[in-house]
Amino acid sequence: MPKYIDGYVLVVPKDKTEEYRKMAEIGRDSWMKHGSLEYHENRGDDLTPMVMGDMKTRTFTELAGASGNDSVWLSFVVFKSKEHRDAVNAIVNEEMSQMGGPEDFPMPFEMAKMAYGGFQVEAEG
Repeated sequence: MPKYIDGYVLVVPKDKTEEYRKMAEIGRDSWMKHGSLEYHENRGDDLTPMVMGDMKTRTFTELAGASGNDSVWLSFVVFKSKEHRDAVNAIVNEEMSQMGGPEDFPMPFEMAKMAYGGFQVEAEG
């Protein structure tokens, strides 16, 4: 069965980790309640570059523009398809908007440092 993933890379100041976790739990509960297949929040732990011979990768820290006072999170939500994602996200977004705006729930991270994209699953194991 093909699947679709919404992926996020976020930069969260280390002193805002608990605030972000609480926000993530609200998001998890909403996405799971409305039909997403999986929800994952992952805090960077080993963000050193991969070295293969004389080649070296960039790190997520570099990619995200994070500083030493930040943590990098890789988060993703799994859906049945892109159409399923669109339907679930419409419900989740409506539910979230009813909870209030940024003045009620200030973001514990900078939106300008967040990256987002939708991905068609091509291989899984």
